[in-house]
Amino acid sequence: MDCNGPALRRAILVSVVFLAALFAATSLKAQTAAGSLLASAVSQADLAKLDQRISAAQSSGDNAWMLVSAALVLMMTGPGLALFYGGLVRQKNTLAIMMQSFALMGLITVLWALVGYSLCFGSGTLVGGFEHAFLRGVGVEPNTDYAPTIPQLTFMVYQLMFAIITPALITGATAERMKFSGTVLFITLWFLVVYAPLAHMVWGKGGFLSATLGGKFPTLDFAGGTVVHISSGVSALVCALYMGKRHGYPKAPMPPHSLVLSFIGACLLWVGWFGFNAGSALASSGLASSAFVATHFAAAAAACGWSAAEWIKNGKPSALGAISGAVAGLVAITPAAGFVAPMPALIIGAIAGVVCYLMVTRVKAIFGYDDALDAFGVHGAGGTIGALLTGVFASRAINAVYHDVKGNATAVGWLDGNFSQVGYQFVGAIVAWVFARVGTLVLLKITDMLVGVRVSEEHEIEGLDVTQHGEEAYNLET
Repeated sequence: MDCNGPALRRAILVSVVFLAALFAATSLKAQTAAGSLLASAVSQADLAKLDQRISAAQSSGDNAWMLVSAALVLMMTGPGLALFYGGLVRQKNTLAIMMQSFALMGLITVLWALVGYSLCFGSGTLVGGFEHAFLRGVGVEPNTDYAPTIPQLTFMVYQLMFAIITPALITGATAERMKFSGTVLFITLWFLVVYAPLAHMVWGKGGFLSATLGGKFPTLDFAGGTVVHISSGVSALVCALYMGKRHGYPKAPMPPHSLVLSFIGACLLWVGWFGFNAGSALASSGLASSAFVATHFAAAAAACGWSAAEWIKNGKPSALGAISGAVAGLVAITPAAGFVAPMPALIIGAIAGVVCYLMVTRVKAIFGYDDALDAFGVHGAGGTIGALLTGVFASRAINAVYHDVKGNATAVGWLDGNFSQVGYQFVGAIVAWVFARVGTLVLLKITDMLVGVRVSEEHEIEGLDVTQHGEEAYNLET
């Protein structure tokens, strides 16, 4: 064979071309694989950063809404409740009743920082422990047991506003005759002995009435039907019965001295209640929107229901009746706001408006107790109605709080297919009634022994503004 022949040269040329093509293909494959790995790494990094930005945006939005909601709930006490109650009393007791609401904004805040938050939201069955006493461990990191997208500081201060307004509601029953010193001591004890344990039972981790954190009797209470309104309303009734009637009641006329103040206060309460109920979603979410709508619809229906009942009975509706009806509807929808659709909210509001009207105008007259500003007739009765009707109308389509072992949403209320929820709601209401009644009676006796609860007849006739605070609401000198 001729090594220098054309055939040999062609063979060498073909081999070189083949090897070059093979090398090029191998290099291209390696570059493609490396490029894919690089693209995959870049994509995962970008997705992680995007996820962080989305979480941060959600947290910021939720935190902003919750801070606004906290401010709205505080506004319900001052100026809302202060004006509402302030207008309903006689002129000589205006500052005294307003001062009680304002004083609790300071007193309960201090107690909350020291031990209140820990007793309500620490771990335990009947009451929380002391792990968060002096706000230990409460910072900007979320508490995932309660609100995973907002700082625990925000959750803490939001819940504080509920603790402030709840005992302030009781002062409506003791108006015009309770010592300021007695109010301070009684409310301090009541907050620690009645409110904190009940709040923990219903909302706290391990509480035996908690519906979402392992309670044995899951009671649905979205924003405080049992914790806030039943507890304060029943306690108000006990206070009214223990203290007795005001001097001259019911023979002497005791009309509100300024329905204008009460009207403004009621409007502020209505607006503030959006923070109370919609804020209880603990996020700027669709659930907050649902609670917002339910709150407004129930208030409107109750105002119409109370006014209609009054119109039928008296031949004309009153401004006081309309604003009282609105508050009754707001009370009744509080436990249900995050569980019911708009149409059931209208029904709950309408029922509450009529029933609370009858409680204030008929039942109180039959039994003869002096619930001065109808704290029990509106909050005790309205809260109980709302708690029970929550068990009827709660829906998984609004808030899927219950799930089976596979994670599928299950029925929530009676009409949703879970009749047992009505029983749980009844248990929760009974516990709140008994706990508030017994606790309040004991604490009143202790307060009465230590500082006294009722002013003298002379001081009551002169008025609490002057006798308790040394000043008057209005300077009428010209």
